[in-house]
Amino acid sequence: MQAHPAPVPTAPLAMPSPAPSPASAPALDLKPTAIAPDTPQDKSVRRQLAKRLSDVICIPASQLTPQERHMAGDVLVELLRDADVELREGVAKRLVMLNEAPRTILVILAKDDIQVARHVLEESKSLTDSDLIQIIQKVSGEHREVIAKRRKVSDAVVDALVQFLEEDVVETLLKNKGANFSETALQRILTVSRSHLPYVDLLVKRVELRPSHGLTMFWWATSATRKKILHRFGVTRNVLQETCHDLFPKAAQEGWSDPGVRKALQFIERRQRNRAAMERSEFATLEEAIEAAEVKGLTRSLTEEISYISGIKPATGAQILTDKGGESIAILCKAPGLKRQYVEKLWRALKRPVHDVDGEVHPDLEKVYQAYDVISTDKAQTVLRYWNWSLTASLNAEVLRHIKDGVIPREEDHGAAAITAALVFGNRNG
Repeated sequence: MQAHPAPVPTAPLAMPSPAPSPASAPALDLKPTAIAPDTPQDKSVRRQLAKRLSDVICIPASQLTPQERHMAGDVLVELLRDADVELREGVAKRLVMLNEAPRTILVILAKDDIQVARHVLEESKSLTDSDLIQIIQKVSGEHREVIAKRRKVSDAVVDALVQFLEEDVVETLLKNKGANFSETALQRILTVSRSHLPYVDLLVKRVELRPSHGLTMFWWATSATRKKILHRFGVTRNVLQETCHDLFPKAAQEGWSDPGVRKALQFIERRQRNRAAMERSEFATLEEAIEAAEVKGLTRSLTEEISYISGIKPATGAQILTDKGGESIAILCKAPGLKRQYVEKLWRALKRPVHDVDGEVHPDLEKVYQAYDVISTDKAQTVLRYWNWSLTASLNAEVLRHIKDGVIPREEDHGAAAITAALVFGNRNG
């Protein structure tokens, strides 16, 4: 018989080691002395644990109960308290786009160093207005500037940011088309704009700006911004005039006995020149009064005559005629229908230079000519009448006291006109 070769012994197949059972895993030592204070600690486990907890928090709502998500968040918060900034920033980046992220951890990250916080502050959709307002009160201006860049900023959050009046934050908000401004915020910025002119040009671009805001800022705006203000708010009053035309004879029959009605209809009226004032004046026309001022100089009595005949109060006339920029003088001339030559006559009456050293029209007078040329008579009347109404309609003893003390009246107590008067007449920078 043929002999068979002896079988070759083979090694047994290697089997994977089973995962350690809870009973065989090393026990957690909960004693405070488990790690000696001077023992170097490896942060790799902390990083892995933070990532795992972040993973759990990011599990879709259909696969994770809210309770477990919040528990994972609570554990992660404690883990991050003494973690390094890179780890905290990594968690912030991971959680920022999650709509279901626990707000507690987001608020904590939002108050962290700006390197960490900026991811949450600018991008997180989970933070509520209440969260943001709370955060605003407890962080730095750099944090607040990041909040001001959010795609949408509600008026309540804007109010909270504007309270600090930090220039970079306010300018960022004004440039943000997604920010909504309340009347309170606009009024606060408007007041400060008297001493910080960059706000003026930014405010003029805001859709929320009312005529009362724009035509008030005119008095301390630059020449370029004044053009924008007059273009935007120099409008006709056709609808107002057509709606109220039948009330003029009725008010006249009552002897104009209602002061509020008289002031309102003075703003709406089509005729600019005051015929009653001309009948009482020593001058037959407005032109004659200005010609006298050109010869004699603009005295107080002539200022009052020109103002009354032009259909405005002397306080408004004085504000216009002392305006350093001069564009308001163009409005004073255009509204009552004065010819262009009377711009120069009034300019000479003010003893202001007509020509420069080269014999050309002085740049300041040229700006006034340009303002005169580009605005129509009816639009100039709207501006002039609004100035007159807003500057004088609410000048009672209490408002005058506010102006003297440098205090801005509350609109709910005294109306928008009182605020305009206080801002303009109380402007220390004009």
